[in-house]
Amino acid sequence: MSFLSSGVAAVTGAGSGIGRALAQQLAAAGSALALADIDEAGLQQTAQSLGKTNALVTTHGVDVANEESVKAFAADVSARHGRVTLLINNAGVALHGNFEEISLDDFRWLMNINFWGAVYGVKYFLAMLKREPRAHIVNLSSILGIVASAGGSAYSASKFAVRGFTEALRHELEGSNVAVSCVHPGGIQTPIARHARLGAATSGPTRDEIIRRFERLARTPPETAAARILRGVDNREPRILIGSDAYQIDILQRLRPASYWKSLARKLEDPRVTKQPAAIKQASR
Repeated sequence: MSFLSSGVAAVTGAGSGIGRALAQQLAAAGSALALADIDEAGLQQTAQSLGKTNALVTTHGVDVANEESVKAFAADVSARHGRVTLLINNAGVALHGNFEEISLDDFRWLMNINFWGAVYGVKYFLAMLKREPRAHIVNLSSILGIVASAGGSAYSASKFAVRGFTEALRHELEGSNVAVSCVHPGGIQTPIARHARLGAATSGPTRDEIIRRFERLARTPPETAAARILRGVDNREPRILIGSDAYQIDILQRLRPASYWKSLARKLEDPRVTKQPAAIKQASR
């Protein structure tokens, strides 16, 4: 991991989950770190979990939905570290509810974090990255940036947007010193479901039911996800799938691009499909 051990990594969403695991593994590899999160208590727990490191580690309270906050983060990293070789736009949130149940404010809240947070990160760190002999951008999409889920219109929209932005960016930076990776995790054991917002008029499954479903299906530890991401960075992989579920769903989408949800909904116990009247189920086949 020579590239990782000799560089400076800026990681958003570092206060828990994949972000914390990335920080721990990058620190173990010898990388200097600029760790950002809006949850400053979680961020400090991450910093404490790193133990003693020889490289500089800084923490930054950042709201990735706020352009000025991200701009200030980049300026602070430049002042304190002098350089950045790896940018990981990992911060993200979830929102539950059918499109009719979520408000436009709910939708904007999620898009501002999941999509605009990645855009702001690239915008304000790219000049620093381009000064390096070798640099890398990692944007976290999701398997729900490859398939879309009922009850997840905002989340899927944001992750499809991250995917499109990242792939276009990769084409634009082709042949430069800056490699670009788009990450599509399947179910990862993170707190995202527990911290998710319920739509303003949500009347479907309770929060406990949603968490139960998520935790039953989320089989990949964040440490495994982080290791896969860093291996992908080391190998300059443009597309990183995480978890056997992500690979299976990716194949299903290729085979059944218009009807994959019928299969996935049954596995996810989605009541929109599992509780349909028999006549409707028959008609939909």
